[in-house]
Amino acid sequence: MTPELIGIIGILAILLLFFAKVPVAIALIIVSLLGTTAIRGFEVAFAQLGRTPFDTSSNYSLSVIPLFILMGMVLSNTGIGRDLYRMVDSFVGHLKGGLATATIGTAAIFSSISGSLNATTATVAKIALSEMDKYHYKSSLSTASVAAGGTLGILIPPSVILILYGILTREPIGALLIAGIIPGILQILLFMITIYVLVRSDSDLAPQREGRADTSERLHTLKNIWPFLGLFLVTIGGIYLGIFTPTEAAGIGAFGALFFAIISRKFNWKMLGGSLEETIRLTAFIFLLVIGANLFGQFLAISRIPVMLTSYIGGLEMNPYIILGVILLVLLILGCFVESLALIVITLPILYPIITELGFNGIWFGVIMIMVINIGALTPPLGISVYVIKGVAKDVPLQTIFKGIAPMIVAMVICVIILIIFPELVTVLPDMMK
Repeated sequence: MTPELIGIIGILAILLLFFAKVPVAIALIIVSLLGTTAIRGFEVAFAQLGRTPFDTSSNYSLSVIPLFILMGMVLSNTGIGRDLYRMVDSFVGHLKGGLATATIGTAAIFSSISGSLNATTATVAKIALSEMDKYHYKSSLSTASVAAGGTLGILIPPSVILILYGILTREPIGALLIAGIIPGILQILLFMITIYVLVRSDSDLAPQREGRADTSERLHTLKNIWPFLGLFLVTIGGIYLGIFTPTEAAGIGAFGALFFAIISRKFNWKMLGGSLEETIRLTAFIFLLVIGANLFGQFLAISRIPVMLTSYIGGLEMNPYIILGVILLVLLILGCFVESLALIVITLPILYPIITELGFNGIWFGVIMIMVINIGALTPPLGISVYVIKGVAKDVPLQTIFKGIAPMIVAMVICVIILIIFPELVTVLPDMMK
């Protein structure tokens, strides 16, 4: 049996194990061990199994993950979500569809804190849905704004998924984090434009609220979240200006979050214990996933599948953008069935060499890839954001939520198309970094 055939069998085995609900990291390790044994022998396979976990876990660049996660968990557990909503609502809540727009803004900021789609969606749903119900917003719009807003954390730094992409591809993590800023802002604007168009075409979706916050009230709401804004500017600004490495910025962020919790009198040992427990659990999951991904990448390398595909595609007399379109379409379809982290670690060892061979920028592709996969969080049958919202809004039918999300998905597709046509929107800030 040729190495290439063993590689193809390994890829199929990964998919079968995944759909059999075997944890992705375990499936990657099992297939990599068996595949490497079949190609190179038992001793080589177990030598890799013994060496790779230590080599991966001791990688200094991985330390950025638990530190940013800890920062997010501490800030999330201080109850900053409600303060964020009040702040954004004070600026835009009086507009037509303003509460839905405020929900998008709140989710964008909160998702950059938590770094978790599920945590953002659940937190913002608990805060915003009851408020929109109070002002008789239709469920299709209120749930759609929560679901769409929850997906923004995948772009806005510090994004754990962008960090993971950088670790797996060896693209600079700092540049990747900065690269997500403009696409994130663009996606926020497109979501807000979508809400504006929807409420203009159907006024029953969102009745206009009477009254508006004055300047003093707006300043008061800003006062409650200034530590977070300061922390964001220091960490991400420090990376952009070259003052900190991503790991140093993450350490400052984690310390700053604890300091903020103390001075705001929201610190207690239960909160700290819960934050540490969630950080350890999520970090262990990601580390195991990275170990499995590295083993799987080594197996694919000796199977020669990436080299063979890269050579074949590089020899095609076809426009690179057509090949890119096919790749993104496949990722979009797979994203409807496979969770984003799992899909990234499975596909990157194959796709990244092809993308770089076609001449595309690796940082640009990372942002585009993650945005396309992210659409799967809103689409059936996986639609993980929808099911999180359903857990909060139990009286809203799933069909209503999915129907309301459809225009948001269109906005996400438009955003991807814009970034493909104008790649400079992704690369301009990384290119300007010191």
